[in-house]
Amino acid sequence: MAMKLKLSAAVALTLLCAGVLPAQANITRIVINTRVPAYGGFVFPNTGAYEQLDGIAYYEVDPDDPLNEVITDIKLAPRNRRGNVEFSADISILKPVDMSRSNGVLLYEDVNRGNKNSTSFNIGGSATAQGDGWLERNGYTMAWAGWEGDITSGVKIYLPVARHRDGRDVTGRVRSEYILSSPDSTQDVTAPPAYEAVSTDNSGATLTQRVHQTDPRVLIPNNQWAFADCSAVPFPGVPSTLKVCLQGGFDTNHIYELLYTAKNPTVTGLGFAAARDFVSFLRNSRSHHRHRDCDRDDHHHGDDFSSVDNPLGDAIEHTLIYGSSQSGRWIRTFIQLGFNEDLNGRRVIDGAIPHKASNRGAFNIRFAQPTRLSGTQHTEQQYPGAESPQTWDPSFDPESGILAGQLERCRRSHTCPKITHTNSDTEWWQAVMSLNTTDSDGRRDLSIPSEVRIYEFSGTQHGGGNVLAQPPAVVPGFPAACQLRSNSNPFLWAQRALLQDLTEWVVNGREPPPSMYSTLRRHSLVKPSQVHYPYMPAVNFTVPGITNFKFFLDRGHRFDVEDVSGIMREPPDPDGRYTVLVPAVDADGNDIDGLRNVNVQVPLGTYLGWNVRKAGFSEGDSCDLTGAYIPFFKTKADRLAAGDPRPSLQERYPTHQDYVNKVTAAANDQVAKRVLLPEDRDSIIAAANAAAVP
Repeated sequence: MAMKLKLSAAVALTLLCAGVLPAQANITRIVINTRVPAYGGFVFPNTGAYEQLDGIAYYEVDPDDPLNEVITDIKLAPRNRRGNVEFSADISILKPVDMSRSNGVLLYEDVNRGNKNSTSFNIGGSATAQGDGWLERNGYTMAWAGWEGDITSGVKIYLPVARHRDGRDVTGRVRSEYILSSPDSTQDVTAPPAYEAVSTDNSGATLTQRVHQTDPRVLIPNNQWAFADCSAVPFPGVPSTLKVCLQGGFDTNHIYELLYTAKNPTVTGLGFAAARDFVSFLRNSRSHHRHRDCDRDDHHHGDDFSSVDNPLGDAIEHTLIYGSSQSGRWIRTFIQLGFNEDLNGRRVIDGAIPHKASNRGAFNIRFAQPTRLSGTQHTEQQYPGAESPQTWDPSFDPESGILAGQLERCRRSHTCPKITHTNSDTEWWQAVMSLNTTDSDGRRDLSIPSEVRIYEFSGTQHGGGNVLAQPPAVVPGFPAACQLRSNSNPFLWAQRALLQDLTEWVVNGREPPPSMYSTLRRHSLVKPSQVHYPYMPAVNFTVPGITNFKFFLDRGHRFDVEDVSGIMREPPDPDGRYTVLVPAVDADGNDIDGLRNVNVQVPLGTYLGWNVRKAGFSEGDSCDLTGAYIPFFKTKADRLAAGDPRPSLQERYPTHQDYVNKVTAAANDQVAKRVLLPEDRDSIIAAANAAAVP
């Protein structure tokens, strides 16, 4: 791809080394602490060597600006002498040393719990290894900025604490849920840095337990638990407003829920302003002169130079944003709350990939816990995020009475991005994805906006599988808490092709492939009770029982349902239930619709977006965010002995060449549909040739 883009004229900002900025720019200073060669100085074809810059951006925002007022508690944040709110965030940039060799596209990733994941677009890649270097070979510039404050490592943000104007602490009811993978004596009251309890006296707090999400909560007497740390001292432990411990310890077979009064909420919604202003700065700011004191040797490791010069110069013409799971939900919330309009009224992001993001998230509420899920069948089902609207275009939700869509603000300001919305199979089973495309009664398909494409990565799990083990030389193992083998079917092949398609859509206006997902119209979206698997080695579960459902949850009058913002009442009051649908399956148990990759078209087994918890781990509930793989037996005799009606590998593929031919045909078809890159087709066919199939 490696496109060299013609740069359009842009309004240049005069940015002084001393940090004097126009008020609307909001970044007062950037400190680059390290600037080092990336990947050991590896030189990529066409684009040359890359370098990595790491530092801190300092922000100042006006709490009375209409574009900032949507941030919960921003009016309670401390103000400087100009009446503005200050904060800072870690930043990181990965760029060609020679920016004239870039493709002019900034790929900004919204980090997931502080972690960089966009480098996984490179097969075998990571934050420290280039893998096959696909992103760099194609000239992308990558950038990250912190937005989440409740983490202790990675790319993070440093948020102010909300306080009443008279100096009093802000307090409120907070709920925490604990599901353990191994027994433990002590838990943090919330994810560190925790929202501190107002006191070690637990008389106003409650701790409950239940085996299954839908079971009644059983109250644990207050004399059997404490706000304390029991990790080194037996119960009742060392008193602590940051920890909770249980006499006898927490086990793996229960869901524990703590309700307590906390203090000192951070203004979490400032993370949206941080991304808006950082990306707008990288895209739009231009440095025309510098103070003599700013001169430095750019390649000297450890330089600490303060400047608001744009490290990317004038090379960026187009911007994309990518986020996966938590950070994909963050992108949807970012767009819906209007943060894709910068303070000069310009569009910030041209193209967005909210990946594995069927909902939004509680990123703009008082006492926000961004690390929480937006609710799956077993875990954190009542945390916010799945509120209406879940649809991009306006739709009506009779339960909440809301008529709205997630693109309304950006349409009013003409700042909507082009959107490639991708999801694994897990999102239909565990994150109510069908409510993105159907009405709340599950009776009709809804229209999808022209600026949105939705792709269902059929037969894949939330974690994404393993491209380097395709087809698997060894049958995948069992996740620790689950009954079925892990699903190794990857969605990365399609992700890479769709990123290229989105880039071309943004840069050249070339339309991407049409949406590919299960629908009522094609009879490929059905009720869970209508899904029947031909062979199922899991026990003590039902298909509807492992499916997540959505309920309307009344969180009180100070909670804004439409914006997933404000102040929640804890616990919420459950009300009406929505109709959630899931993908229909074929005689092998594989999805019949969506973007069916080569593994699903030429299968070696059944690929599921869900798994089942085993004994000792709330048996029968869903193994949240984990998929499953049920391999075909090799011979007819083997499958008959096991009672498996699915044809064996030898029955399906009489010869090895027959298998290779089927893989080749499926891969060529995917390339023609622009959902597979030619280079990935070649690797898939090579793997098929090397595979011991049948």
